[in-house]
Amino acid sequence: MDISTDIWGQLAVEASQVYLSDGTVRSPFADTTIEKLPDKVLLHIFSYLSHREICRLARICRRWRQIAYDTRLWKNVSLRPEVSGLHVGSLEMLLQLISVRFGPTLRYIELPIELITHTVLHELSGKCPNLTHMLLDFSTAMQLHDFSEMQTFPTKLRYMCICLSEVIFMEGFMRKIYNFINGLEVLHLIGSYEKCEEDEEEIYEVINVHKLKSATPNLRVINLYGINFIDDSHIDAFSSNCIQLECLAVNFCNKVTGSTLKTLIQRSKRLTCLLMNGTSLKSEFVMQAEWDKCALQELDITATDLSTECLVDMLTRIPSLKFLSAGQINGFNDSVLKLWMESGNTRPLISLDLDSSDNITDEGLLKFLQRHGHQLSACCLSGMPHITDQLWMSILPLLGNCKIVVMGTAEKLGVNIHVDQLMDTIASNCGNLERLELRWDPDNLRFSDKSQKAIDILRVKCLKLRCMVLSDGRYYETVKANFERADRITVVRTTTCCRVSPYHLLRNYNDLIFN
Repeated sequence: MDISTDIWGQLAVEASQVYLSDGTVRSPFADTTIEKLPDKVLLHIFSYLSHREICRLARICRRWRQIAYDTRLWKNVSLRPEVSGLHVGSLEMLLQLISVRFGPTLRYIELPIELITHTVLHELSGKCPNLTHMLLDFSTAMQLHDFSEMQTFPTKLRYMCICLSEVIFMEGFMRKIYNFINGLEVLHLIGSYEKCEEDEEEIYEVINVHKLKSATPNLRVINLYGINFIDDSHIDAFSSNCIQLECLAVNFCNKVTGSTLKTLIQRSKRLTCLLMNGTSLKSEFVMQAEWDKCALQELDITATDLSTECLVDMLTRIPSLKFLSAGQINGFNDSVLKLWMESGNTRPLISLDLDSSDNITDEGLLKFLQRHGHQLSACCLSGMPHITDQLWMSILPLLGNCKIVVMGTAEKLGVNIHVDQLMDTIASNCGNLERLELRWDPDNLRFSDKSQKAIDILRVKCLKLRCMVLSDGRYYETVKANFERADRITVVRTTTCCRVSPYHLLRNYNDLIFN
């Protein structure tokens, strides 16, 4: 150590210290408390907190209450208790909040069924002129409020999400708002897919899509999620009127067969994203579409029953495909990968998800990744028992640019996964990694007493890693504790509450998010 430097450092410390009459040393920062911070700094600190936490802080003192009620902290508000923890006890209280706390700064609001009334919507349209994003949750409704007297509705909306009820018809409400929503660019209609039981109850068309499409000609993004009555005629209706359409998602709408895909492709010249996960696509309809003339760049056909012939026909004709999710399809095999490569249409590819594609061999997959692995930003090869750590050790050096990697299967395997070597290989080859998921059963993971070193190397070399998902078990606890000691407490999560998806790479990802 340089002695002179050490002496000068000590003198500088002593110069900054204050000596009391009894000889004790008092820090120059002893009088600096949070109370002495200016309002501007406190406001910035509060902005990182949830609204529920802000409401608690408002009880501390008069000054904090005044800062907590600053309208700048209430730009994006969810009043659904199950989402935000905020519960508004009465309509009168909400009307007061709209006037006093929300006002012109409000940009986004989520309302549960009990707060969706014509008086509330009237106040929002008058007092919140900059409101552009709205979510209306009718999912638990058994009866709608009376909207016969509703005359106004927010007119600057660009994003609207409606959570549908299984049994309540929406036309009485929708008829009142059609004249106010022609500026919408993003529309979400969320069904009850996750709640319904198979074919036990009668299906009702609770919203008139054919009338809705006439009122929304400027839509860029349409997300119809898990709606049991949506079929190909509804897709045809939107495509006939929405010439700006860029992204169409009909995930888990199991009545969609693809019979209007040909018309959709012909009409929607700007369509670059088509998400059809869990639909009932039929190969003969899919093959009729003019894929060679489309502008499609992002495609999800996961969990569909398309044939090998159909997959080859489609993939070899789409010229600019960047994103492909095609997991859980029995027809996806080595010949599909081979013919797709030979067509030359794999050159733009940056994301590949082949979850649970059991008919693809190790050899076929390795050949594909040796040719295209360097260009991938996302590689998801989960749910395949035959792809173990040994194959991943060969694959990972080919994935130097990957930001998203998903590996492993929840099935119990007859072999063990040596996770320490895997972590070393990931750290050495995937420095740009942002999201990682290992789905292997905890009983199959083998790690040594030196695993902390492998985790340290991963944590230090993958500084962009923001999400690492593991099955709950001993190894999860070890990794979580390691990252928490380094003050990265939000990175490590369990497969119980989190899943990694390549959807983060979608061009319209932010528009597709809904609560």
